[in-house]
Amino acid sequence: MKKTVLLVLSMLFVFATVGLAFADKGPSGKFEAKAGDSIYACGCGAGCDCGTLGKQEGKCGCGQDMVKATVTKVEKGKVYYKIGDKEFSAPVQGKYACGCGDGCNCGYVAQKPGKCGCDKDMVKVKKSKAKK
Repeated sequence: MKKTVLLVLSMLFVFATVGLAFADKGPSGKFEAKAGDSIYACGCGAGCDCGTLGKQEGKCGCGQDMVKATVTKVEKGKVYYKIGDKEFSAPVQGKYACGCGDGCNCGYVAQKPGKCGCDKDMVKVKKSKAKK
């Protein structure tokens, strides 16, 4: 009897460990860019708070067309970019990210829900525990 219980508990532990290893952790929501990169950003201006950034054309979280921009710097948790001769910024960490999964390279992040450049729904980014 004890051997059977031990075997069952061992099997449950193995299945739980394997399941956690392959669990879908979801998108990180972090926008990867460096100075000089060409990106697409919400072109609504400083008053817009959707904060949509992407690697390809599409619509931003507020429904406007994304516009091509050039990253000027990335620091203190923000991506700074120029549209024309004006500089704007948006958070590097989005509250929402493209939900199309592995193999997608549209790189969309936003502070509000909407669609990404792949025309898929943006998904809420799961918060990760901060490392100390």
